[in-house]
Amino acid sequence: MMEDVIQRALDTALKGGATYADIRIVEITTENIVTRNAKVRNLVVGKSRGMGIRVLYKGAWGFSSNYEVTPTEAERVAKEALKIAKASAMVKKKDVKLAPVKPVKDSYKTPYQKDPFKVPIEEKIKLLIESDKEAMAVGKEIRVASSTMQARRENKIFASSEGAYIIQEITWCGASQTAVAIGYGDMQDRSFDGRNYNTGGYEIIEAINLPERARESAVEAIKLLQAKNCPSMITDVIIGGSQLALQIHESCGHPTELDRALGAEAAYAGTSFLTPDKLGKFRYGSDIVNLVADATVPGGLGTFGYDDEGVPAQRVYLIKNGIFVNYLSDRTSAGELGLESTGAARASGWNRIPIVRMTNINLEPGDWDFEELVRETKHGIYMETNRSWSIDDKRLNFQFGTQIAYIIENGEMKELVKNAVYTGITYEFWRSCDAICNKKYWKMYGTPNCGKGQPGQMMYVGHGTAPARFKNIRVFGGVRT
Repeated sequence: MMEDVIQRALDTALKGGATYADIRIVEITTENIVTRNAKVRNLVVGKSRGMGIRVLYKGAWGFSSNYEVTPTEAERVAKEALKIAKASAMVKKKDVKLAPVKPVKDSYKTPYQKDPFKVPIEEKIKLLIESDKEAMAVGKEIRVASSTMQARRENKIFASSEGAYIIQEITWCGASQTAVAIGYGDMQDRSFDGRNYNTGGYEIIEAINLPERARESAVEAIKLLQAKNCPSMITDVIIGGSQLALQIHESCGHPTELDRALGAEAAYAGTSFLTPDKLGKFRYGSDIVNLVADATVPGGLGTFGYDDEGVPAQRVYLIKNGIFVNYLSDRTSAGELGLESTGAARASGWNRIPIVRMTNINLEPGDWDFEELVRETKHGIYMETNRSWSIDDKRLNFQFGTQIAYIIENGEMKELVKNAVYTGITYEFWRSCDAICNKKYWKMYGTPNCGKGQPGQMMYVGHGTAPARFKNIRVFGGVRT
């Protein structure tokens, strides 16, 4: 059946004059459970299946999709995509030039030990409720305790008129928890690692020990109520792994997306300060800053065998010894600059066209033990877990607030402070990085909700990092709204 669908789609497109065509047949299974104060607040189990067909006609793209996957419908959808491409060709400003790729026939599957979709929902709900109760038992100040668990599986077939035929199965899951404390005229929240999402199975969730983490979060949320507001200062900042993962996402991942640099996102999410004239010569960070796009690393939410254009997963430097050396790209954007695709074409589902998306954008580890890094910081602040963020449309000027922070004095973590915010300019910030913790502290974090594109696409990406220190950063105490 699938072979007939694929052949009908590709033959129809080519007979209609397309110079290239591909088809993705995708089935997505999702599960999302949310509890609040030990009661189920949200329970969604979903399944979506359909096909998307993309064609290239006289240098212009056309795309169409449908949930019905039959040979007859494949022919109709291919004709519709061709019709759209012909209309686009009439108003195009330049021809699409696809970067070359060797077509392959292959299969790929992310490994897991325990299938998350075979674990009874009742067992999952019980764990989340237990997590809420542990947080609520810490003190009367805890007014809201909420726990979340997600799982997703994507089965897809990709085939192209160039001869590619690839079958993939991607499974990921994770859980998180938040405690909100109210008292002493204030409200503070503390979360356990909202980025604890990885490819793999239910063993990821079991390893978290969510109830214990919930209790720890609740204790810290209550302590924050009476903590002093973060003082205003210019100081050295040590940023914890979870917060640094977001910093990488916003100020490293998005600006290195080539479609943004070429103007494709200008109407929605903005452009990028990393314009093509800077490629290979712009100093983005200090000599110790090395950022890689790695779709091959185990456990990453951006890990796969092939992207949605059939380009193999790769590990490529974006920033090498502080210098901007490469983009995240698909075949279209790479072809425009005469580059090879870095395998970053991804679509959130069968009814969306692939666009440039992050894979796993990782900061390579350094040489420092965390304790040594704190000890060698005479005056500074340690900041962890995001609470707020803002960055401009060129990904230059940013401001991030964290849930928790500690003042460092004479090499020791001292006073707990709240409402801590740091701000800077992307390349000045990364040029100030003078120390990165070693492999022992390096962890793969997940972002399951990265938005981009029109119509919008929600994508899941990963960020591997360890705590790092940045010199002379502006820090101040924000006001909770």
